[in-house]
Amino acid sequence: MSVDFRKIEAIAFDLDGTLIDSAPDIQHALNAAMKKAGLERFDLNTVRSWIGDGPDVLIAHALARQGLADADAVFRARLRRWFDVATLAAPLSFGSVFAGIQPLVMALHKRLPMVVVSNKPTPLARAVLDAAQLLPFLHGVQGADTPALRKPAPAMLVEAAAGLGTPIDHLLMVGDGAADMNAARAAGCPSVLVEWGYGHHSLAGPEWAALVRIAEPAQLLRALAVTQRDTESLSNH
Repeated sequence: MSVDFRKIEAIAFDLDGTLIDSAPDIQHALNAAMKKAGLERFDLNTVRSWIGDGPDVLIAHALARQGLADADAVFRARLRRWFDVATLAAPLSFGSVFAGIQPLVMALHKRLPMVVVSNKPTPLARAVLDAAQLLPFLHGVQGADTPALRKPAPAMLVEAAAGLGTPIDHLLMVGDGAADMNAARAAGCPSVLVEWGYGHHSLAGPEWAALVRIAEPAQLLRALAVTQRDTESLSNH
């Protein structure tokens, strides 16, 4: 589906794999929880392939991989607490902000309100964004604090648009995976798929052929007609 960038009034960014290369931090937190439980730890590529649906689903993948798909809710909750503690202790000690994201966010801050809509719970998302020094540029952070909010459900996008006073079809979803794109479809808002993240490789079939894709953050600035003066002014700060 094409995007009329002239109509965009606000932007909703995904977090993991879109703004932040957080896979190393997520791997660290998951393996810290697994270690405390005496379970198998996982390499970065494996963990990266599981990112996108939030920590509970991540933990479910890790348990299923070692024959513990039927682990009870109490044990899963314990793993989740350990995961959260490890994340909050080191929200961005191993990962990094993707190249070009900070200039993008700084430039857009002058033009459009931005929110983050993440399947990470809100406290964890805010901690990562704060560590990345991106939080001051955002109008809000909405995490999937209950399973019903988790993308591809449209609820967080609908709530974000309402909170900004923006028509849903004037809110742009920017993300790296199927959950982001399907949430945008369900909400009725335009979307852009970033090709530097984790999940875009899975969106290669004919049903995804019409997606608008960008290979680097600067393309979004150009699409939104951020002027050369806007971007040049950043170098003076």
